[in-house]
Amino acid sequence: MLEISRQVSLADSEFEIQAVRAQGAGGQNVNKVASAVHLRFDIRASSLPEVYKERLLSLADQRITRQGVVVIKAQRYRTQEQNREDARARLRELVRSVAREPRKRIPTRPGKAAKRRRLDAKTRKGKRKALRGKVGSE
Repeated sequence: MLEISRQVSLADSEFEIQAVRAQGAGGQNVNKVASAVHLRFDIRASSLPEVYKERLLSLADQRITRQGVVVIKAQRYRTQEQNREDARARLRELVRSVAREPRKRIPTRPGKAAKRRRLDAKTRKGKRKALRGKVGSE
């Protein structure tokens, strides 16, 4: 059981964990042992609340496929068990990131002092550029 919050949890049967060979340097052992882990989690077929599903599917995250499947590859550690726990923790954090509703941004306007500073800077820059003109022969 993967506990997301007090109210929300995922059964182990809702995601699939598959052992694969890790990539990168590691000597002879890397070619013999499947220590990396692929975790696959189908968002649409899960028991998550609809709000979570919608927010997860709207995320611009490269780990989520067009079909709505989260694919997490964990190969940080040398043992399969540690990588399995790492993949589960990363899935938990991904789902927790959409648990809270994002605060709506309230657009603000610049104050009088900020406007004045901007206009003063423009005036100074304009005067500086005017001095760069050709020197008259008068």
